Amino acid sequence: MAKITYYYDTETCKYEEVKTSKKELARGFFWFTALSFAFAAGLVVVQRAYFPSDNEARLRRENQELLLKYEILDKEISSVNQVLTALRERDDQVYRVIFETEPISPQIRQGGTGGTERYKDLLDQKLVREDLILSVFRKVDNLNKQMYVQTKSYDELLEKAKQKAEMFAAIPAVRPVADNDFTRFASGYGMRMHPIYKVVKMHTGIDFSAPMGTPVYSTGNGTVVKVAYDGGYGMTVDVDHGFGYVTKYAHLSKYSVRLGQKIKRGQEVGKIGSTGTSVSPHLHYEVIYNGVKVDPINYFFNDLTPTQYEIMRKLSEEDRQSLG
Repeated sequence: MAKITYYYDTETCKYEEVKTSKKELARGFFWFTALSFAFAAGLVVVQRAYFPSDNEARLRRENQELLLKYEILDKEISSVNQVLTALRERDDQVYRVIFETEPISPQIRQGGTGGTERYKDLLDQKLVREDLILSVFRKVDNLNKQMYVQTKSYDELLEKAKQKAEMFAAIPAVRPVADNDFTRFASGYGMRMHPIYKVVKMHTGIDFSAPMGTPVYSTGNGTVVKVAYDGGYGMTVDVDHGFGYVTKYAHLSKYSVRLGQKIKRGQEVGKIGSTGTSVSPHLHYEVIYNGVKVDPINYFFNDLTPTQYEIMRKLSEEDRQSLG
């Protein structure tokens, strides 16, 4: 039952019933409703702030865990980047110096990986701490780029190493005749008296005196490019080692290789003889580099100690007559 309110009317000297207009009723209802909604909203805010639901609490925990994982991942990426930087410096300052290769330019190493359009899908998601997440993705992209460049660099260096190994195996680097006590060394490179013509002529190789039939060995890997009688050189074998090097083995009595054959360092190419303009059994050995005949003594570094090299160098400088 509605409560009725009265007021005292002084004109009629009676108590009259208080009547409320519709406008006043509407205004009162409006304010009551507004205050109710405001109070309810306040209660919801307080409830969500201090009393989250189980689902909200779970989502908050998951967000915190994800942020923690992103932060840990960011630190891990920084550590990997430091290792990659060390590898890059070692690559440029050590490996590429050894193999005589130009360092990779910073522009190539730090090549771009695209702008923010690459992360448009992430930006549209309105992610929590999107600055951290995007930073991690950019660092990952940059690491992928640098690792790709570094991998290609190591592939290039590996190829250079193979080429160097082939070159070291090809360069004439040992003596063509076994001569541990140097008794077979007969004449060195330089101006020498010719044994037949009796004039001083340029002797363009080294003579090794040895009994007829003594084995003669290739001083490096290569391809046989001549097996023929070559005038004053007599029976001759020429080996092309690549990289500008050719060696000549002259005055042979027998061939042990054929034209076009691939041979290795230490493989027999023939037997010592005395063919051509020769006065006794011996090997005339030459090293030709880029078409120029050079002193072979400078290429005996694989089987001579420093002391042995010095002995052989002094023997080479003695004014001895060549054997042919």
